[in-house]
Amino acid sequence: MTKLSVNINKIATLRNARGGNVPDLLKVAADIQKFGAEGITIHPRPDERHIRYQDARDLKPVVYTEYNIEGNPEKTFIDLILEIKPTQVTLVPDAIDAITSNAGWDTIKHASYLTEIVQEFQRNGIRTSIFVDPVLEMIEGAKKIGTERIELYTEAFAHQYSLGNQKGILPYTESAILANELGLGINAGHDLSLDNIQFFKQNIPGLLEVSIGHALISEAIYLGLDNVVNMYLQKLK
Repeated sequence: MTKLSVNINKIATLRNARGGNVPDLLKVAADIQKFGAEGITIHPRPDERHIRYQDARDLKPVVYTEYNIEGNPEKTFIDLILEIKPTQVTLVPDAIDAITSNAGWDTIKHASYLTEIVQEFQRNGIRTSIFVDPVLEMIEGAKKIGTERIELYTEAFAHQYSLGNQKGILPYTESAILANELGLGINAGHDLSLDNIQFFKQNIPGLLEVSIGHALISEAIYLGLDNVVNMYLQKLK
């Protein structure tokens, strides 16, 4: 079964919009795990517009499943990860002003930079994952860097699937086959939803984990958080 890690950035966005502590981020994280999710994901950004660095610290004793922290490995982020030591760090090349992640790493161009960072996290017992597009050369580059996992950037798949083009999955299937051959663990995330998650899972051999936030929280507005978490779990079996 593929693990479900729920990204709770949008809970922090809602809290920050009004000030105070409603909704309570820590309680939501605890409840999501109680409902059956196998992980919590956060993606703090330098402007702290949703998840704050202190949130990352406060969540540490609350997350008893897998704790995955995503972000661009600039110095403040690296220091935060080394302080908290989450289960997994996912390296994402998002620009400071990016609304959301919009590209994977060029693992060839940035090989030296990423290798140094990956090795530092691994020395501290933190599993590493590199956010990549479904491009075979980028998968091979990730292997050379020494990361344990990759996270496939799934926006292109989700867009094509919404248009009725199921062939949009093909680059992802090919990337997963190569990753399996290379011994890389496979995660995936971005725009995955109740509509497309089962098809994606069925076509990605060796899929270990999906990280889902925006769609899941949006769907929960209509269907309820407990219900939605378990609907994803059923589709990921």
